[in-house]
Amino acid sequence: MARRNEQLAAVIAETGWSQPKVAAAVVKVAAEVGADELFSTSRSHVAMWVSGTRPTGRAPRILCETLSRKLQRPVTLAEIGLSGSTPEVALASEWRVDTLTALVDLGRSDVDVERRQLLAGAAYSVGGLVLPGQQWWDDAPQRARSRPAATSRRIGASEVIAVREMTEFFSKRDQRHGGMDGRTALRQYILDDVAGYVGGVFTSEETRRDLLAAASEAVYVAAWMSFDASQHEAARRYFTLALKLAAEADEAPLAGHILRAMAHQAIDLGHPRDGVRLSAASVDRKRYTLATPRERALLGVVQARSLATDGQNREAIAALLRAEDDLAAAQPGDEDPHRVWFFQQASLAHETARTLWTLGDLEGALREFNNSVLTRKAGFSRTHAVTLGYMGTVQAKQGNVEAACHTWAQALDAMEGVQSGRAREAVVNMRRVLSPFRNRGIHAAAEIDERAKTVLQRVA
Repeated sequence: MARRNEQLAAVIAETGWSQPKVAAAVVKVAAEVGADELFSTSRSHVAMWVSGTRPTGRAPRILCETLSRKLQRPVTLAEIGLSGSTPEVALASEWRVDTLTALVDLGRSDVDVERRQLLAGAAYSVGGLVLPGQQWWDDAPQRARSRPAATSRRIGASEVIAVREMTEFFSKRDQRHGGMDGRTALRQYILDDVAGYVGGVFTSEETRRDLLAAASEAVYVAAWMSFDASQHEAARRYFTLALKLAAEADEAPLAGHILRAMAHQAIDLGHPRDGVRLSAASVDRKRYTLATPRERALLGVVQARSLATDGQNREAIAALLRAEDDLAAAQPGDEDPHRVWFFQQASLAHETARTLWTLGDLEGALREFNNSVLTRKAGFSRTHAVTLGYMGTVQAKQGNVEAACHTWAQALDAMEGVQSGRAREAVVNMRRVLSPFRNRGIHAAAEIDERAKTVLQRVA
């Protein structure tokens, strides 16, 4: 007779879910990964698993992923008493599945209304942040070379240029208007054109690498726009796909750039340990050593914030100083990749301020937020609005409500024409911080609160 799986029962109890709820959630995850065999999962299946019957096939890993999403932390097979289960895992299939197949399938899931809604509502998967081992990275270029062509179209330099031009357009649009605006158009372009290029016949090995790198950057921008639109699970999946393309292109600095963005997202969503791990991977070996000084500074300042969030204060300060040195070493004639076009002194100051804020240095954070505001060039409306939102919160925390309201007024001005989940979060935070002052006769607070409500109605 099977022995009851007390470990699984304990984790299910931690979720607060009933067995029917667990079953429904498993079916939802199974639908996302195409595990048809689990679509009929019911309460009786979950009851049998708790009673000691071992789930088979992909069920153990999908169960782990389901519980991870609910608890917002990684749940391992060992934790639920299934460490002896098959190693062919559902979530790891994101790394095992062919990159072109993933590119086409993920794109189709975003343009199909029903699946797009499912993905938009999916919880951010911390289990999906586990990276493959070194052998996977070493083998990636050869996997790309051995992939059969899906079409007879010949792919040359003109296609590489086309993808880069389109990526640049959407990247700059994102900085001006936010990730909620235009991301659907970029995703459609990736599905209609980029996927076709990746599956074509390349005129040379150099063209293959260049096209895969360009495709990676296009998918990365789609990921970043999803992140900014608060579509976090969709963003994570796009980041993963962009990372696979970068690995196949053998572009270590590009992989570091993407890992840095994944760390940024993990930190913002309250997963400091994952942020530390991902940011450490972003500066590992060639990802840092082959990067230009400007990109090194970007990697380093995000690593600093991840360390600060994890309570590693001394290491965070050291990483900040290194990032400052790296940016100081950047020269106008450097051949920086276009992906770091946005990272200037204002960006470093913004991220430094957030790190100092995390470390409890409000005065230092306010100084750096102010530096960011003063040095930022035109064309960065979204980031400018978010910086001002943070700056006002720090001023309010220092007890200077009048100054905070003045800063927030500028932030709300900057949000004109911006459609961004992060900007929306800044406005929600304004109202939250102002709530104790609404009925104290402070005119500026009442005015900002009314303006904030109006902006929230506009920013979807």
